Amino acid sequence: MTIEKHKAAEFVPAYPEPLQRDPNLVQMIVGARRNLIAVWPATSYRAGIDSFRVLRRQIVFVNSPEHIRYVVVTRHDNFERKSPQMRRALETLLGDGLFISEGETWKKRRPLVADIVHKRRLLEFGQTMEDAALAVAAEWAGLPAGAEIELTEEMGRLTATIISRAVFGNNIARDAAQQVIDGFSAYQHHADSFNLGYFLGADEGWPAFGGKRRRRAVAMVHGVVENVINAHLAGEGDAGSMVDLLIRRNQKSGGEPLDVTALRNEAATIFMAGHETTATTLSWAWYLLANAPWVRQSIHDEIAAACGDRPPTLADLPQLRWCRAVIQETLRLYPPVPLLPRQAREADRIGHIDVEKSALVMIAPWLLHRSPDLWDKPNHFLPERFLSGARIDPFAYIPFAVGPRICPGMNFGLDEATLCLAILAQRFEVLPREGYKVEPVCRLTLRPKGGLPARVVARAPQQAIRRDD
Repeated sequence: MTIEKHKAAEFVPAYPEPLQRDPNLVQMIVGARRNLIAVWPATSYRAGIDSFRVLRRQIVFVNSPEHIRYVVVTRHDNFERKSPQMRRALETLLGDGLFISEGETWKKRRPLVADIVHKRRLLEFGQTMEDAALAVAAEWAGLPAGAEIELTEEMGRLTATIISRAVFGNNIARDAAQQVIDGFSAYQHHADSFNLGYFLGADEGWPAFGGKRRRRAVAMVHGVVENVINAHLAGEGDAGSMVDLLIRRNQKSGGEPLDVTALRNEAATIFMAGHETTATTLSWAWYLLANAPWVRQSIHDEIAAACGDRPPTLADLPQLRWCRAVIQETLRLYPPVPLLPRQAREADRIGHIDVEKSALVMIAPWLLHRSPDLWDKPNHFLPERFLSGARIDPFAYIPFAVGPRICPGMNFGLDEATLCLAILAQRFEVLPREGYKVEPVCRLTLRPKGGLPARVVARAPQQAIRRDD
């Protein structure tokens, strides 16, 4: 994955400095609750495998493509379970939804969900993506000069509009969609990403009871989603929405029908995956582009060549290679779900490591994507690496996970992010607040700490900054 040095300046975006020594137990617990990507020593970024203990629990750290393949493909059945921390953190909100389900439940529902978000259905939702991005462009055009926006909120609103219309139908009220957005944000804020009981020996971890605010957040999401599902079951929903497709696909499958709770869990899971991950990816992409004007010019030139003055559409995506590469590199540097922990059902052996039953097997895209053994200039923003034609090992680049549990909405998310970026970048430059300290933090997903304030600057028609080729 060698990259030739670019003639222009290079950009190393913000990331937590790796620790110079292994953290002690207190540092690990406190650090994990504050920021899950800031507790790793420099040695953890090297490709390989390792094992250590936290209290009474074995942790097996897997950071090489060969051994990741073994865990998620060769021995998938043994390492299928998400960690108790992740399951406990999300089960109140998502129930037995596809993201945290396992065994027969996962096997039965995976085909249902995969079918309704399959890439062949993208054309059905392309117009929704275009309309939502153009609506944001119109709002940005009306902003007073120098006005500041908060990027994570703006991108969250954009992707929530797209995914809520795709999942629930065009008839969902804006305040209902906003209620779901607010509920997800509040839930993540109050989620505990470190389950102490698991490390003290409870193989299922301690239940995450939460508090009043967390319960209120869950009720906000569940209330809206159940109302939409009940409307669809009564024949009052939008035909062609993902909920409608899920219900009809389930009815045709001949298996045991899903009840309202099961349908709610799957709809909530699709919404969470489609809203949160794409919103944070776009937020990070704007930050990266603002600091790499040579890349920004490349995408402007590409959009002009492919589309002229008309807005980009889904049909233009094959010609928007730079736009796609920017999104791919953003996902490498800032994977929305930076940790993919698994729990061993039975004792096993990974490479030279003997794995105990119920051990925590940690796969971390955050570390894998920044390994100096696997990537040239791993901390640099270099979207060119996805244009060079070099083969990228699918087990070294896993922003959507990999193996049987790869995200079924991967193509939907990639096309959505690329198209939204192209539509907005054609008309605007987004400039983060000067001097603002950008800090990536992770509790459940990877976000800029405190958001990302920025100004939106309209581009003049046919505006071009000559690129020094």
